[in-house]
Amino acid sequence: MQVLFVSSDESPTPGLGIVPGPIQRFDCTLKSVPHIGWNAADPLLAAAQADPSYYYFVHSFCAKYNPDSYPDVAKWTYTTTQYGDELFISSIRKDNIFATQFHPEKSGTAGLALLDAWIRNPGSQIPLDCHLLIRPTLKPKHRLTKRIIACMDVRANDEGDLVVTKGDQYDVREKVDSDLTAITAGAVRNLGKPVALAARYYTSGADELCFLNITSFRHSPLRDQPMLAVVRAAAECVFVPLTIGGGIKDTIEPDGTKRSALEVAAAYFRAGADKVSIGSEAVYAVERLRSTGIRDGTSAIETIAHAYGSQAVVVSVDPRKVYVDPATYDGPYKDELVLGGPGSSAHPDDGKAWWYQCTVSGGRESRLVSVVELARGVETLGAGEILLNSIDRDGTGLGFDLALINLVKRNVHIPVVASSGAGKAEHFTEVFNETDVEAGLAAGIFHRGEVGIQDTKKVLQRAGIHVRL
Repeated sequence: MQVLFVSSDESPTPGLGIVPGPIQRFDCTLKSVPHIGWNAADPLLAAAQADPSYYYFVHSFCAKYNPDSYPDVAKWTYTTTQYGDELFISSIRKDNIFATQFHPEKSGTAGLALLDAWIRNPGSQIPLDCHLLIRPTLKPKHRLTKRIIACMDVRANDEGDLVVTKGDQYDVREKVDSDLTAITAGAVRNLGKPVALAARYYTSGADELCFLNITSFRHSPLRDQPMLAVVRAAAECVFVPLTIGGGIKDTIEPDGTKRSALEVAAAYFRAGADKVSIGSEAVYAVERLRSTGIRDGTSAIETIAHAYGSQAVVVSVDPRKVYVDPATYDGPYKDELVLGGPGSSAHPDDGKAWWYQCTVSGGRESRLVSVVELARGVETLGAGEILLNSIDRDGTGLGFDLALINLVKRNVHIPVVASSGAGKAEHFTEVFNETDVEAGLAAGIFHRGEVGIQDTKKVLQRAGIHVRL
């Protein structure tokens, strides 16, 4: 859609100039950019205004709706969408031209219905008589929904089969106790097959799905054909965004051939992924950025974002608490200290203080990088979203770490996904009410059937939180 306009802030290359007006970057003063998630597309026609559909958006640049400066833009505008205090064109239609800012192929049943209608009658002309047009105005609040994301940790079990698993503080093996047989005790916890679970979560209403490959690659990421096959098979039956993580880094093949993180990411994009998640490599990149003070353009974040856009790069952050004495601590992270206390989001750590230290290698190794340093650093390098885990809360069912989430949200302008700790639907209500986080992610409670995705959304809706049902 954007190439049909005159110009874009994203590139000096001019557009085709068929549609009047420029493409401009969102203002990130009061909202996160990129604009990621499900938002309403309001038709410009009065007859269709009552029932807008929701579609999936992921972009930093848009055609802002400005008919005063570009009077002819209304002749092209089919739907508009509001994000924050900005109104932009979400689709255009005139004669045989139809183009969208959102992604119909990732917008579930609504997007598939739109594609079906266009394929059946692509040349239909919608009347745009002036007396039928509604002049869009800003609403008190945009209708971007809060996203519920189902995450699947995928690894090979001891027999070599790929399974979805879930750990407690990242330990994915079954505990040895009296309830387990000698066969299952100590085995990799098996909660289902990746593609079957993905299909189930899609039909249950998940807004996005995430595959995290936590197994060691047998040869290299590009030779890990089973995981690529999982993504391909999931993309055949899942029409919401897919994120893939694990092994997105520069590697060397057994024969000495060098493979870049960009090549690895490109293979997963071609297989059907929409975003890649980078973990340990992001920490190392921020450490280099901190030591040199400059972006060298070589990190996985930078190379992938340059080729595919920042919205395609998610950074998965794995921090843990480091407790200190607030009365005596004078270290580099004193401005980031969190103080526990009764009634605070940090409870039950009453009377304690801590900062959040980032880890690598699945939480097995700590690095001298704080979560704020990492969050700011990856935004500088070009990441478009942060998946914020918590080693302390993982598998506990105690709820999200609200103190951690608020700390990160205060320090970045990109969207944040809250992860780790959800034990019931009400924990999603809590995180959306007490933080500005854009999405909530869970794994085990969905895998084990303790909480359903639609049930979670109904609880959120009753609490007045805007979700896509």
